Amino acid sequence: MRKTAFIAITVAALGSATAGPATAATTGEYVALGDSAAAGPLIPPPDLSSPGCLRSLLDYPHIVAKRLGLPLKDVTCSGATTADMTSPQQTSSGPVPPQLDALSARTRTVTVTIGGNDVGLVGAATSCITLLPGLTPDCVDRYTAGGHDQLAERIAAFEPTWGALFDAIHAHAPNADVYVAGYGTYLPRNGCWPIAPLTPRDANYIQGSIDKTNAALARQAAAHNAHYVDVRTASIGHDVCKLPGVKWFESLVPTSVAAPLHPHADGMVGIGATVAAAITG
Repeated sequence: MRKTAFIAITVAALGSATAGPATAATTGEYVALGDSAAAGPLIPPPDLSSPGCLRSLLDYPHIVAKRLGLPLKDVTCSGATTADMTSPQQTSSGPVPPQLDALSARTRTVTVTIGGNDVGLVGAATSCITLLPGLTPDCVDRYTAGGHDQLAERIAAFEPTWGALFDAIHAHAPNADVYVAGYGTYLPRNGCWPIAPLTPRDANYIQGSIDKTNAALARQAAAHNAHYVDVRTASIGHDVCKLPGVKWFESLVPTSVAAPLHPHADGMVGIGATVAAAITG
């Protein structure tokens, strides 16, 4: 996701991110599309083919490819929006091609994680940070002032665009099955200040907005011949408030080499297993 200042920590144990034995349940080229929730910024080792995308060689597409024994073309890119699927994306190392350019009639499997940057989920979460809860109004009051839920309205406005994207994926890869992987359960009910420095109301609002995004993606997947993969349910109990070894996502102060508010290496293994199971199931 765009906007978060990525914080690098030194050294991570890569052994936990290795997938199980490959089970070639399907064949043909696998293309992975999406934003940083798929790309895995800062998780080592980096994919140096597109340095500006901050893509990891241990992101969930690589986990899926290894589990299923599929040749992978991974064009996920941190900061990507739906517009970057069809137009070049500007990164710190220069532009990268539209992600849909990676698709062809040879493609048999597509995964895509997109939408968070379209509606500004990470920016909303960081704007709600409070070090002194109770002394300033909860930011949910600002986001819902005047009876208008700003994030909910953005999600509703973008929902048809996501459906159009899924149609475009089919047009570029007419022989492929398309899997739309949603976003996870980053925060439990009422959060866990100060580990995640949001008030209980704000934590519930942010996770609720993530859930609304997932619901919109699921509706559009169903309406546009794509399979929705429910990462939210799979990641319950693995939120940022849990201890290392249990959690899948980093909070604003990471405890492993990963970007804040993103999956870390163990999280990518969990998400990859969830997506692989959906493909083979």
